[in-house]
Amino acid sequence: MTNPIEVLLVEDHQVVRHGLRLLIESQPNMRVVGEASSGEEAIDLLKTTTPNLVVFDVSLPGMSGIELARQLQKDEDSRKVPLLALTANEDRAYMTELLRLGVLGYLFKRSAAKELLQAIERVAHSERFLDPAIMDQMVSATIDESGRNGQGAVQPSLSDREVEVLRLIACGYTNKEAARLLDISAKTIETHKARGMVKLQLRSRAELIRFAATQGWIKGML
Repeated sequence: MTNPIEVLLVEDHQVVRHGLRLLIESQPNMRVVGEASSGEEAIDLLKTTTPNLVVFDVSLPGMSGIELARQLQKDEDSRKVPLLALTANEDRAYMTELLRLGVLGYLFKRSAAKELLQAIERVAHSERFLDPAIMDQMVSATIDESGRNGQGAVQPSLSDREVEVLRLIACGYTNKEAARLLDISAKTIETHKARGMVKLQLRSRAELIRFAATQGWIKGML
């Protein structure tokens, strides 16, 4: 049996924290190795524990979840621990800042239990995970942008799927991550990426990023 995923929980509401612990420890490959009710407690715990990831509430009292993420990124040891943010606030500004700080997972508290468990699995293995509701919004925004006319409009020869794929790749997602987000295979991602690059006459990822910047794709994703 492989070693279980070890989780540090940071949540100020005791009832919520207890529920999260029960859910996590119901899985044979996961266990909680520490609990904290504040960012300060989490930082102290990380001096004596080495979890595979930290699951934290964005809206913590005192030190906020954003400040916690910022402090952890400053420390050479704790910055190696992947972070998964939980939030009841669906303002995209929170997600933007947390992703900028290196947080790999971002999940709404209203999400299903299975999505939290999937998020823990992926983030523990240093893979990105965003709430499915956020991905739906991103895909919708991508399709809307692809149909606009005028300055900065996406080339009409691109299919909606090619736009989705190129946008994700330009924003730093790997083929594997993009495949999971769009629920298609990595091979299909590579096909759409290659076709899109040919249509746009782009020869490198650097050129793709520059093109994406002119379309506003990168700002819209982060």
